[in-house]
Amino acid sequence: ALVANPVLLVMDEPTEGLAPMLVAEVRKLIRRLKDEGTSILLVEQNASFAVRTADYVHVMSKGRIVHSSEPAALWANGDIRTQFLGVPRVDPPVARD
Repeated sequence: ALVANPVLLVMDEPTEGLAPMLVAEVRKLIRRLKDEGTSILLVEQNASFAVRTADYVHVMSKGRIVHSSEPAALWANGDIRTQFLGVPRVDPPVARD
């Protein structure tokens, strides 16, 4: 598929079942393709990989987009992180008397 130098590349969970070292290689490949001008539509359940790799993210639930933003804004949204990405919200410690 890459021999034809596609304008758009659709990747469906390219990191599924890969060792962490190979996940890093996939990330490098995606960045290289992006730098060469290829647009990439990435469908990925590995939220950490998606946030580190994408320029823009959409979170879907039950077939609908429930959040769209740049990765930093997604990660800063505690409600989205907790509800859809499984990342626990960390509240500041409560002062004791």
